[in-house]
Amino acid sequence: MLVIVCPHCGPRNSDEFSFLGERSSRPAVATTTPAEWRRYLYVKDNAAGWEAERWFHVSGCRRFLDLERDTVTNEIRSVRDVAEAAE
Repeated sequence: MLVIVCPHCGPRNSDEFSFLGERSSRPAVATTTPAEWRRYLYVKDNAAGWEAERWFHVSGCRRFLDLERDTVTNEIRSVRDVAEAAE
């Protein structure tokens, strides 16, 4: 079982969350080619080791969270609220 410590709700089972994928910056809409959009939307690194990810707390505070998680051991190094990290 993977336990995520939500900054608003405390420790919760990962079943309460929705995994949204690897965190990456969105390409500029006006200048991006169709090939670049495809890569951004569908091609993921899926690397072993530490990965920056985005999750959504569906059954709790309903906030977007950025996690740093080791994809091999499922150890979580940090959890931040996306809205608070942007400030």
